[in-house]
Order: sequence, then structure tokens, then C-alpha cells
Amino acid sequence: MTHAYYTDSYTLEFTAEIIAAETLDGRPAVLLDRSYFYPTSGGQPHDTGELRRGGEIARVVDVIDRENDDSGDGNTVLHVLDRPLSPGPVAATIDRGRRLDHMRHHTGQHILSRAFIHVAEAETVGFHLSPQTVTIDLDRADLSPEAIDAAETLANEVIWSDAPVSVRFVTAAEAATLPLRKTPPGRDGLLRLVDIGGFDLTACGGTHVARAGEVGLVKIARTERRGATTRVEFLCGGRALADYRQRQAIVRDLGAALTTGPAELTAAVGKLQEEAKALRNELRQKSAALLALEAAQLLAAAEQRGDARLVMRAFTDREPDELRRLATALAEADGVVALLGTAGERTHLVFARSADAPGAMGELIKPALAALGGRGGGSPTMAQGGGPAAGEATVAATLAAAAAALA
Repeated sequence: MTHAYYTDSYTLEFTAEIIAAETLDGRPAVLLDRSYFYPTSGGQPHDTGELRRGGEIARVVDVIDRENDDSGDGNTVLHVLDRPLSPGPVAATIDRGRRLDHMRHHTGQHILSRAFIHVAEAETVGFHLSPQTVTIDLDRADLSPEAIDAAETLANEVIWSDAPVSVRFVTAAEAATLPLRKTPPGRDGLLRLVDIGGFDLTACGGTHVARAGEVGLVKIARTERRGATTRVEFLCGGRALADYRQRQAIVRDLGAALTTGPAELTAAVGKLQEEAKALRNELRQKSAALLALEAAQLLAAAEQRGDARLVMRAFTDREPDELRRLATALAEADGVVALLGTAGERTHLVFARSADAPGAMGELIKPALAALGGRGGGSPTMAQGGGPAAGEATVAATLAAAAAALA
């Protein structure tokens, strides 16, 4: 028996014989005379666990089914280990939490996939199960929220009916006469069929629970349109419970922070958003007024250079966007060239001029940024760029050199 999980998904501890030891991509691996470990296949990840012999313990970190194995004993399941083990008897343990999680989600996927066929004639064209997410891809991109909810409701009704989940093997000829949801391509031998109480019948090699009730529930977490398909992310069993707990904790914390009950949270958050929007608008207006005042003060102290007034100023730890808005405000006056910079953990330069002032700011800023070890560019009237950390004196000297070049 090399694929014992086909008929028994619940055995998590067993004894076996290592019949061959080898390496796979530099990692130690073994073949067992029998195995309940599930290899990665059909969207379901492999089992993990350990093999023990006396005081020796090796973790099973990957399980691979080599269908074309030529060892002569018919065994194709290769167990990749974190340390080598020699041939001989071993006691094996499969990680319980991971196996049961996969069983529940794979069975839940069968039920949910059939539910989408019943509700929306949407076929599953992809299935992916990982420690982070479980998804199916449906062959329709126009699923309505009502159809998605209806499929979820139907799937849970099947789960709560606790329908039996049975496995049987049939020939390809027999399978052709049955209403299978999915048949693996290119199979001409025996097919393993999973039947969920007559609700869903499909060919599948994965591990499943014995009764639908063990899935617990199916909860669709989100959907995403992907071209001509819809990706559905869902949760079953322990993952659904953990997600519910997390969301309840968020609701509880928000309710406490806003001193309101769960039913009023949406309205409370909406009110906060409106208040924040009003405050942002007020802040923008006041910030614009302050920048206009600062620009007027800088213009009053500007140095006349030929036909233009030069505003040259180095700041410390000023935000680049604020620096740019100040330069723009200065350049709105007639005959002004503004050479501004900020020093700190990151340097930033903004050069701007009025339409009637001389100089090509895009060209002027390049050597200044190069002197600071930065880069950037722009148009003849506005240019900016950043560089690494520098002190205020260094930035001021860079601006002075640019002013000299402009003159």
C-alpha cells in the first residue's frame, strides 16, 4: 500500500520501513514501503510530519509523488527530510493540524464549487490551498453579490446536513456514465471518486473528511474579478473561527474607542470620515495661507540679480511637497528665481522661476544634485530632485553655487 491516504485520511501515526534512501536537489529523501503522507497534488499542499527511530528524529518537509518511478517496487511517494535516515523501520507521525485543515478545506471546496454550479452555472477552473489563503477560480466574471451569497448559503446547508463523504474507485468507462463535476484529463485507469451525499460527485485524489459536518462552515471572505474569471477566497473550520475572532476583536476595540455598539459603528465611522475631510480642507486652506505669507516675506527680502529677484534658502527637515508648493507660490510673482533646498536625513532641492525670469531650471539643478549625490530634473521653469543626508551648510553652499552659475 503506497497511497494509503486514498482510503484512510484519518491515520496520522503509523509504522513503516524505509526501503531506499536518496537525495533530491541536495536534500535527503526516503521511500517507505507504505505511506499515509499526502504529496502535493491538485491544488492541495503536501503533509508534513516526522519519522522516528530510537533517538533519531527527521522532519518530513516535503512529499513528492514521482508517478514514473522506476524503482521496481511500485512505490512513487518520496519523503524529503531535514536530515538523512538510513533504511530500516521507522515510526511516522503526520502533523495533525495541517492535515485536518487541508481535509476540511478540500471538502469545503468540493461543496462550494458544486453550489456555484447550482446557483449560477459557474464552473470551478482552479483551486489553490495555502497556509495563508484558500481560493477557487470560477469561469464567470459577472457573478452578482446575490449569487455569491446564495452559493455560500447552499454550501452551508449541505455542511449542516452532515452528508456522508464516501470514496470509491471506478474504471474510466464507468466514470463516463456518471454525472461527474470534474474528470482528470488523460486518465485511462481507475479513477478515485469522492461523493458528498449525492450533492457532489467528482474525481479527486485529495484527502477529505468522512462527513460534511466536519467542515464546520464555509465563509466567503472576498471575491475578485480576474479577466474572464472570478476568484473566490473562502474559509472553513478553524480558519473561519480564527477569522471571526479577529473580526470580533476589531469590532469590540472600535466600539470601545468610539463608545458605541456594533450596530452603530458604520454611522460612527462615517461621521469621523466627514469630520476628517472637513479638517483636511481647513488645514489645506491654513497651510496655503501660511505659505503665501512666507512667500511674501521671502520676496520682500529677495536679492535683486539683474532683471530678476533671487530667493535662495536652505531649510532643515522640510517636506519635499511643502518645499515645492512654496517654490510654486514664489514663482507666481513676476521676475523671480527661487532656489530652495532642505537638509536632513534626505536632501531635496526645488528650483523654480517666473515665466518672465531668466534661466533653465532643469539644467541648473543637475550639477547641484550631483554635488549632493542625488538626481532629478524637470522643465525650464520648475525642477526638483533628492539625494542622501546632508547638513544645512552643505545644502546652502550647493544653492550658492547654483546661484553663481545662474548669474
